[in-house]
Amino acid sequence: MTEHAIRLTSFSHKQHLQLGFHFGWNQALLSLIKQHFPTAVWTRTHRCWIVSLTEQHLDRALALFPKAAGVEQVREQLRILKIDQQLGELSTGHVAAINSFVDYLQRTRYSENTIKTYRECIAVFLRFCWDKPLEFISNTDLAAFNNRYVLAKRLSASYQNQVLNAVKLFCKVQLGTRMDPELEKRPRSSKPLPNVLSKEEVKAILEAPRNLKHRMLLSLIYACGLRRSELLNLQFKDILSDRLLIHIKQAKGKKDRVVPLSQKLLEDLRAYYRLYKPKTYLFEGQEAGSQYSEASLQKVLKNALLRAKINKPVTLHWLRHSYATHLLESGTDLRYIQELLGHSSSRTTEIYTHVSRKSLQLIKSPFDSL
Repeated sequence: MTEHAIRLTSFSHKQHLQLGFHFGWNQALLSLIKQHFPTAVWTRTHRCWIVSLTEQHLDRALALFPKAAGVEQVREQLRILKIDQQLGELSTGHVAAINSFVDYLQRTRYSENTIKTYRECIAVFLRFCWDKPLEFISNTDLAAFNNRYVLAKRLSASYQNQVLNAVKLFCKVQLGTRMDPELEKRPRSSKPLPNVLSKEEVKAILEAPRNLKHRMLLSLIYACGLRRSELLNLQFKDILSDRLLIHIKQAKGKKDRVVPLSQKLLEDLRAYYRLYKPKTYLFEGQEAGSQYSEASLQKVLKNALLRAKINKPVTLHWLRHSYATHLLESGTDLRYIQELLGHSSSRTTEIYTHVSRKSLQLIKSPFDSL
């Protein structure tokens, strides 16, 4: 038996969790899978045979292939699936309350991202309390949600805080609840350092794309320290070429700011404009006037990393972190960096002092003087 050649995976396919069988072409293995899993089908997207992810299917797979790889990842997915299955359907009253809450957020001009996040947080929490009318939901339910859902799924402290923020505002807007979210203790948040690339790594990433549009997408994020949404919302009229500035409008916190634009980047942008002639947004999708998608931008970065042969789990935000750190290392005042990044508090910007190579290299170890 060649069960060691089988690798099991779990993933979402067509909005359903699936158990995947990965193996090189082997008629004997394929016949065995079809015999014991009559509903198994081939997916070209994931290039494997799949059946619905259930405990019964996993047990049957392990009985057939006890040495299969990837079992722990599948077990973890099943554990999370069980937790999700405790969520019920939203009642009519819950849906009405959520819609009313969203109306309030829109009316008071919360950002689309915040509205989406708060709506999802409240929806998940109310699905957890699906069998209770709104007026009977209490702090006990909120504590149970944190223990049996957030912590059980090993979700981040950041997510837990988002839920508390959403519930706090929801209780303020939606009268008739028994909850006082202020009584719920907030989690201790971790304080990870920002991930920073070397200048050599950044150069390799920016030069990797063969497509001019793709190079400009990544170059602008690093060259101007932009957030993903700021880049995608840019219009050509926001490029103030006569002043060598870019006007970032209604960014995080509904704030405008300007960032410097290098002459070199301006020339590249002009070449890009002559080639692509965008109508509305600086970077547009396949249809004229449509905004370039976040998914496509992520794919651009992924392909650039492959071509640059960089194996780190780099995200678009790493380029922004690298911009800030490289500015600090070149001697730019922290106050100016705060303005360029659009940070409300200097404490947010100060985190870059912990990863600045220049600052760290000034520190001499006492070991050297022994």
